Amino acid sequence: MRTAEVDRKTGETAIRLRIGLDGEEEIAVSTGLPFMDHMLNACAKHGGFSLRVEAQGDLEVDAHHLVEDVGIVLGTTIREAVGEGRGIVRFAHAAVPMDEALAEVAIDVGGRGYLVFTGSFNTPSTGGIDTSLFEHFFGSLCTRAGITAHIRFYGRNDHHMAEAIFKSFGVALGKAVAVDPRKTGVPSTKGTL
Repeated sequence: MRTAEVDRKTGETAIRLRIGLDGEEEIAVSTGLPFMDHMLNACAKHGGFSLRVEAQGDLEVDAHHLVEDVGIVLGTTIREAVGEGRGIVRFAHAAVPMDEALAEVAIDVGGRGYLVFTGSFNTPSTGGIDTSLFEHFFGSLCTRAGITAHIRFYGRNDHHMAEAIFKSFGVALGKAVAVDPRKTGVPSTKGTL
């Protein structure tokens, strides 16, 4: 089983996260931010992986530390679950429409963390979360996971755009970490991710 679990505590947050890349377990997300729970649930559901998140943070300040740290822990957990990456597809792309919104995500699970985030939200917040935090979340995730991701999106409704981004990222991630039976080694000319 390609699973990993990370437990991280700081002066601002306490997060326990478990991921199963092959989706053998359930999805259960509790961050104290219902909209973030909804986004992570959609990401895992459409990506075909199992995800358990138990997170608490200093929400009395704002959502910044919790959203950032969930991205850090999710990225760390993905990297551990992928391991050497033997047999994975590595590259993938997904486009997900949600009414008037469209999000496209192209990723490389190649060991190098980088994010290009192209698009803009129309309001300062949606679902009680500052919309600028979504780019920060994916930046933290990609850096820790060693994933290069290009995320492009547009639309009118910020909820729709955010949800399309999370679903599209999940679909692309699920495809990229899938095992290709034709491949036996690490998918890199260097021999390592």
